[in-house]
Amino acid sequence: MFTGIVTDIGEIVSFTPVAQGQLHRLRIACRYDQTTIADGASIASNGVCLTVVASGVAGGKTWYDVDAAAETLALTTAKHWKLGTKLNLERALKIGDELGGHIVAGHVDGIATLVSREDLPDMARFELSTTRELARFVATKGSITLDGVSLTVNTVRDVTFSVLIIPHTLSVTTIGGWKAGDEVNIEVDLMARYAARLTEMTT
Repeated sequence: MFTGIVTDIGEIVSFTPVAQGQLHRLRIACRYDQTTIADGASIASNGVCLTVVASGVAGGKTWYDVDAAAETLALTTAKHWKLGTKLNLERALKIGDELGGHIVAGHVDGIATLVSREDLPDMARFELSTTRELARFVATKGSITLDGVSLTVNTVRDVTFSVLIIPHTLSVTTIGGWKAGDEVNIEVDLMARYAARLTEMTT
């Protein structure tokens, strides 16, 4: 489990397609203490929960390897990742950690497309669109995870919605580089998902 509070920005430094392109082995450089990264640990990368299969230190910088499998490549923006891609990183929660964002599973539901970006004094407003299936879980003032970042929905109109990004978030995540036409990973709020399922079963 995660909270959508990014703790580092990683960079893909090695990219190896294997299994006829159905699996990608990624090496991600980061600033985490390598001694705290165990094989089998979960680290969210742009909102995708990936399992560490190896880690080490090279050139004074920590790295860890993960595998992105066929389903991840099909359903998320991982299919576009390449050498040099920057990723929002978050370590898995420990019992007693502060829940600073909202409950995030790291199970990406699909992709949202940036429709527009409006730069405001010290802030930025983004309008995004997604599928009708996912849009039904998006509500004004509700929580949403975009590329691993816990955000509050500002407005909703049919399949489009907007988020307003504060200066701190722009500076410590990859959101500062977003532009119209970009695709980002979206995970809808777990509470919204369960509420919708309950409604379906009782009607």
